[in-house]
Amino acid sequence: MPRRAVVIGAGLAGMLAAAALSAVADEVIVWDRDDLPDGPEHRKGLPQGRHAHMLLAGGLAAMEDLVPGVSVRERLLASGAREVSLASGMVSLTPEGWLRRWHGPGPHMLACSRALLDWVVREAVPAHTGAKLRKGQVVELAGDARRVTGVRVSTPSGTEDLDADFVVDASGRGSRVDAWLRAMGVTDVRAQTVDAGLVNATRVYRIPEGAEDFPVTVLHADPYGSRPGRSGMVLPIEGGRWMASLAGTRGGGEPPSDPDAFLRYALGLPHPIVGRLISRAEPLTDVHVSRSTGNHRRHLEKTRRWPERFVVLGDALATFNPAYGQGMSVAALGACALARELGRAGLTGPGVARRAQRGAARAVHAAWTMAVGQDIWYPGTRGGTPGLADRLATGYTRRMTRAMTGSYSAASAVWEVSSMTAGPERLLRPGAVLAAVVGPVKRPLSAPPLSAEELRLAGLS
Repeated sequence: MPRRAVVIGAGLAGMLAAAALSAVADEVIVWDRDDLPDGPEHRKGLPQGRHAHMLLAGGLAAMEDLVPGVSVRERLLASGAREVSLASGMVSLTPEGWLRRWHGPGPHMLACSRALLDWVVREAVPAHTGAKLRKGQVVELAGDARRVTGVRVSTPSGTEDLDADFVVDASGRGSRVDAWLRAMGVTDVRAQTVDAGLVNATRVYRIPEGAEDFPVTVLHADPYGSRPGRSGMVLPIEGGRWMASLAGTRGGGEPPSDPDAFLRYALGLPHPIVGRLISRAEPLTDVHVSRSTGNHRRHLEKTRRWPERFVVLGDALATFNPAYGQGMSVAALGACALARELGRAGLTGPGVARRAQRGAARAVHAAWTMAVGQDIWYPGTRGGTPGLADRLATGYTRRMTRAMTGSYSAASAVWEVSSMTAGPERLLRPGAVLAAVVGPVKRPLSAPPLSAEELRLAGLS
């Protein structure tokens, strides 16, 4: 009999899961409740979609492996995405000082709007796998604690019960998986939330003439100063545009939605470069504000029992403070974990779902450690306070960041971890530990590492 797989949600995680399933299923159906746009346009079901997104090297590599017969990277670049070197293409101010721009090799990331990325993947997967997109909202799972056997879907024409040999929930942060699992007898799901109360505010600008190759500019928040975090960045996206995103934590750091106040906030950051850049650019949109920013994860890998043929991925499994740019890559790595297990044991092999869920949890844990390890230090953070282990880890992280300001070896180690091409253990290798102990071998920078022409374009000359 033909083998059918169902995916709940047509966002990035859902489409990548569909790509993984298509290798072993005869039919893959992706259900989404939204009217999906025909092009790279924002959609209602993605609350963070209007803000800055970075596709990290680890996430891009996972996508390239998942989608057969097409290069996601090449499609994104052809549509106007920008490839940025973490070594030479960024100007970053950290709590420990300015990072240098190095001539040596380093990981790359892709900069584009989230709408473009979702659209490229949503077009590529059905075209190269045969997966089908349908409009409808999955309202219930069929099965029990031993095995999921299908879904009940509310469609424009009524309710439909659909048998399935495998189901993936990639329905995002609004997932109803807790209720579904309880109804099937899985009642020991533990969840964790750490919320710094971050507010994102973003406005899109036309890049001024001559500034098309200006480096990505990031002013990082300082979690360690006992004050609300405040940060800002300018990111090039497709269409000759800059996306300027400001972010701040609760208690007074929140950025405003008023355009004039938005500019004042940017100019008032620890360095005025973000404000200077956007003050010279033509605004193309209003200021869009979002507050759906907490870190939240479901420890599904730790349940006593887990139903066969059911996996949860993407934001339905874990969401992160978007300031760290990890969510898309975690979703891609989770889909890769699913693809590996399906490749080993097939769609209906015993234990596939449990092993895939544990594999996805490993990618979540690496990102969670990085995000929460900083967010717990902001005043007013809810859901977590620093313990002894956190203090020790933070001390080492700050020492490594300080070394990054003048050590290529330290910078390389941090780039690999932040790009999700290596796990946090990379920072404990002998070379990285030595770099942290020695510290910066070049003197600290007192100003952003810009050329004379870049200084002029930024209004800083």
